[in-house]
Amino acid sequence: MKINETVGIDISKKTLDVHIHSKKLSGVFENSKKGFVQMRKWFLTNIDIPKDEVLFVFEHTGIYSEEISDFLSKQGLFYKIVPGLEIKKSLGMVRGKSDRKDAAKIALYGFRLRDEIIPCQIPNRTLRSLKKLLSLRDRLVKQRAGYKASVKEQKRILEHKGDKILIETQLKMIAYLSKQISGIEQELLLIISENGKLSQIFSLVTGIKGVGRQTALYLIAYSEGFTKFKNYRKLASYCGIAPFPNQSGTSIRGRTKVSHLANKKLKSLLDLCAKSAITSNGEMKSYYNRRIDTGKNKMSTINIVRNKLLARIFAVVKRQTPYVDTMKYAA
Repeated sequence: MKINETVGIDISKKTLDVHIHSKKLSGVFENSKKGFVQMRKWFLTNIDIPKDEVLFVFEHTGIYSEEISDFLSKQGLFYKIVPGLEIKKSLGMVRGKSDRKDAAKIALYGFRLRDEIIPCQIPNRTLRSLKKLLSLRDRLVKQRAGYKASVKEQKRILEHKGDKILIETQLKMIAYLSKQISGIEQELLLIISENGKLSQIFSLVTGIKGVGRQTALYLIAYSEGFTKFKNYRKLASYCGIAPFPNQSGTSIRGRTKVSHLANKKLKSLLDLCAKSAITSNGEMKSYYNRRIDTGKNKMSTINIVRNKLLARIFAVVKRQTPYVDTMKYAA
């Protein structure tokens, strides 16, 4: 596929600012199905090359970019969703800001990298549902944790009878949130069980000692069923557990460390998995203790265990065969 034109789209709640790079043309349309049709008609009128040589580029804006993704996919138009920070870093210093300028910047970014960009494969509705439910679960868990912390302190300090309603109300909220979280978890497992392919992946991932259901669900959702990344190293980088060097010439000799640009939730889940594996998996426990006994850094060792687990997860999914713990068969 050869890209000869790029169209940048700056998406907001109600409008789409669209810019055709080579033609230097801009337009504004509603962020609705009616606006999408008008945008398509406008763009086809103003280009003189086949539509399969055009790439639409826009930032990920959550629910506001979902409908335009669906529309472009159904129309057979190529598109790429790019993190906003990536576009900002690639263009250097920029003065001023407006939606129209942002659309032009996005189009410029896409045009510069048109030979490297791989168009998106739209995630199916099952994966989108998983992401939304996982996001909702996270919000409810945070709210419940807030109430739990508040009640714990209030029980310790408040002794007046008039404060009884204050504590009781929060306890009811904790019970209600726990019930809703449990319902969401059941729905997540139901969605997985109803999809044969995802059910198989879920079974393979959770079959690795130390890897729990939440980690499996997050990995499935955010790796788009393990199709988004070519190898485990790219997935490790996305999860924030891939170490990067920090060196330059003879003056900078920094420690090799992981990047803060990552999916922090996946990173924290893999951290819990690594610590669980160190206590419950004989092989990982032996490896961890062996490194610590030789004076190796504790956190770097835990990060290696994270990577080992992720490599195993990626391998069993790609091979479609369960993980075999060979250590238990050793003499």
